[in-house]
Amino acid sequence: MSFGQGGPGGGTPDWAALAADTEARDRRRKLLMIGGGVLAAGGVAAIVATAIVRSDGDGGGKGGKNAAGASAAPSTPGTPEPTFAPVAPPPPQDPRAFISSAEKDKAPLTTGTLFPDAKPALSDRTYQRTATAATTDCASVTQGALGSVLSSNGCRQVLRATYVRDGVAVTVGVAVFDTKAAADKAKAQSAGNIAALSGDGAAAFCHATACRLTANAEGRYAYFTVAGNADNKPVSADDTTALNAGRDISTYAFGRILARGRAAAAAAAASSVTH
Repeated sequence: MSFGQGGPGGGTPDWAALAADTEARDRRRKLLMIGGGVLAAGGVAAIVATAIVRSDGDGGGKGGKNAAGASAAPSTPGTPEPTFAPVAPPPPQDPRAFISSAEKDKAPLTTGTLFPDAKPALSDRTYQRTATAATTDCASVTQGALGSVLSSNGCRQVLRATYVRDGVAVTVGVAVFDTKAAADKAKAQSAGNIAALSGDGAAAFCHATACRLTANAEGRYAYFTVAGNADNKPVSADDTTALNAGRDISTYAFGRILARGRAAAAAAAASSVTH
């Protein structure tokens, strides 16, 4: 501060110098206020920026930025997995339904397909197949009244096979009809017997002599057996060997007929799955 001429004791103050000092002080105060405001604004901005960064996380949050600073695509709800109603497999079809009518029973039918086993074992007893034959003249391979029974019920063919074991011979004859009803009727009306089929080990048996007979039906098939001594001697009333042999081969024929139905049912099930 200046006091004019003569210094502090000189009398009159230098008013121009005082005014200049005051103005200088005012300018410095304004500059200090402006600088403080800028610093304060910068601090607030830094706090806001920090809050934003923290709310964004590491860049992987929804709508935030990734580590490289690029905006992440807004997340979308997960796509639902396709759902399917549980579908139970179709119930297995009854094998008997396929062997009950000619319309469904289409598998090849020969003595080879019906009697494929050369040595079937039944009830721990093994038999040897010695002969097979087939004919469409059903009555020609019967004895007694059976021929007319088969013909009147619409028999299409008869397939026969002969088996021997321990001096006993058995012929089974399977008569084929169009329907189960016809086969059941033929079985119910059966009389007489199927004719024995000669073969190795049984040149002629059950010709005009006592033998054991069976008659049964399954599906569109009626099947008959005649069992006796391979040397054509009569079977005694208390003999069980021929009786058991006839039952064994009858059971075998039943199993072979039912096997046709099972094979047809399995084929139908496989076809329904592939389609």
